[in-house]
Amino acid sequence: MFGDLLRRLTAPSPAPLSDADARLALGALMVRIARADGTYDAGEAARIETLLARRYGLDPAGAAALRTQAEAFESEAPDTVRFTRAIKDAVGYEDRLAVIEALWSVVLADGARDAGEDAILRLAASLLGVSDVDSARARQRAQAGSA
Repeated sequence: MFGDLLRRLTAPSPAPLSDADARLALGALMVRIARADGTYDAGEAARIETLLARRYGLDPAGAAALRTQAEAFESEAPDTVRFTRAIKDAVGYEDRLAVIEALWSVVLADGARDAGEDAILRLAASLLGVSDVDSARARQRAQAGSA
């Protein structure tokens, strides 16, 4: 189902993604981070829907549909390193920075920071080309938004 998008993402020189494909890829990255601790619960899924709705101006049904597609796409996506590098090559820095903030929000959704989630998020930030300083600021914004 997602074969064409995966081929385009993992091409040697990927073209920028369409808005719909970027939404799907970034949503899938949120799902991958949420699943990193081995638990993907309703709270994390709801947080992803809220973030998708806010970021893309979707109604609740549209956000739920995008999250469902993102879950399916994530399960077919290549390893995190290749997947994240492909997103980096196809999505602008400001969008990637906003995604890091969203990813921190997903990690913090269950009220606990997990070492595995922290590690994969640090890896994702690095692979997305987001500096440690920008990632830390994004985490602080996410924490402030959750409070």
